[in-house]
Amino acid sequence: MDFEKLQEIIADELDVDKDEVKPEAKLIDDLGADSLSIVELQMSIEDESGVKIPEEDVQKVITVQDIFDAIKKAE
Repeated sequence: MDFEKLQEIIADELDVDKDEVKPEAKLIDDLGADSLSIVELQMSIEDESGVKIPEEDVQKVITVQDIFDAIKKAE
């Protein structure tokens, strides 16, 4: 999955502008995510990419870059 596709998924799931979804953006503090939306985001990413992100990696996710790194690690 490329970063642009990840941006689209995050923007759609969190109902934010795609321009706000930058690598350094924090999911909770900057993009308004909560624990439920992070789980929904994880499911959407896994559905789109076909990659299963390990739960221990999801728990460490803080920024958009963290998600991208977890996807790349799981691929």
